[in-house]
Amino acid sequence: MHELAIAMAVVDQVESALREEAEAGDARVRSLTLRVGELSGVVPEALDFSFGVAAQGTVLADARLLIETVEGRARCGECGRDTATGMPPDLWCGGCSRAMSLTGGRELEIARVVLEDPEIRRGGDVPEASHVPHR
Repeated sequence: MHELAIAMAVVDQVESALREEAEAGDARVRSLTLRVGELSGVVPEALDFSFGVAAQGTVLADARLLIETVEGRARCGECGRDTATGMPPDLWCGGCSRAMSLTGGRELEIARVVLEDPEIRRGGDVPEASHVPHR
C-alpha cells in the first residue's frame, strides 16, 4: 500500500514546514487538504486510512484530512480540443482521432493547512471570527 508511504511523507513535510516557521510555535494542525488527481494511482480511501496511522503522535494527530479529487483532463495538440479523460482514461481525440496529451489528473499536492490557535487550547479568549466565504 503506497498510500501509507505518501501519508508519512505528507506528515513529515507539514511537520518540517511548521518547525521552520517560527510563528507556528506549538500550533497543531486542524485540517489538511490534499489535491489528488484521479489518474495519480492513489486510492483516496486508502490514503485517508493511512493518514490516520501516519499522523499518530504528531502535530497532525487530530487533524481532519480533506481530499479534493482532480479530474483527469487531456488536450489534443492537433485540433485543440480539451476534454475529461474518464476512467480508465481515453486519450484519443473525439474530434480528429489523434492522440491527446494529459493536462490534469496526476496531481498529488498539499493544497491547504489550517492551524489550530494555541491560545484557544490554553484557555485564552476566543478571538471574534469574521466571516470568510469558502470557494
